[in-house]
Amino acid sequence: MDLFTYGTLMSAEIMARVAGCRLTALPATLAGYRRSLVKDEVYPGITEDASGQVAGILYLAVPAAAQRRLDVFEGEMYERREVIVEEEGGAVRTAKTYVFRPAYLHLLTGIPWDFNQFLASGKKRFEDGYSGFGEIETP
Repeated sequence: MDLFTYGTLMSAEIMARVAGCRLTALPATLAGYRRSLVKDEVYPGITEDASGQVAGILYLAVPAAAQRRLDVFEGEMYERREVIVEEEGGAVRTAKTYVFRPAYLHLLTGIPWDFNQFLASGKKRFEDGYSGFGEIETP
């Protein structure tokens, strides 16, 4: 499975800790969605938006064990969904991504989330607040 990420998992360091392995990554874009900051958090969620576009990172050939770890990490607010992404250069590829579940939409602020701002001021807070990277248990 290829996985499109658009938030904290765009950080190769965070992704490696969550997935339990290093993965090949490419820049990619997801059309038809928008990204918003989650209330009182430093990470985003995405929802469908016909005019939206989300820049992110596409991880290739994510192993099954890493997929299980990612499902646990993402938790109940997100559902894994198949999408079509465009790589730099225009190639199109089917991938999975985590979309915010409708029951939790009230937690999205509508404030655009920015990866560079996250790296500058939110990454340390995120890493300090989530201590379970190495202990992610899978079913």
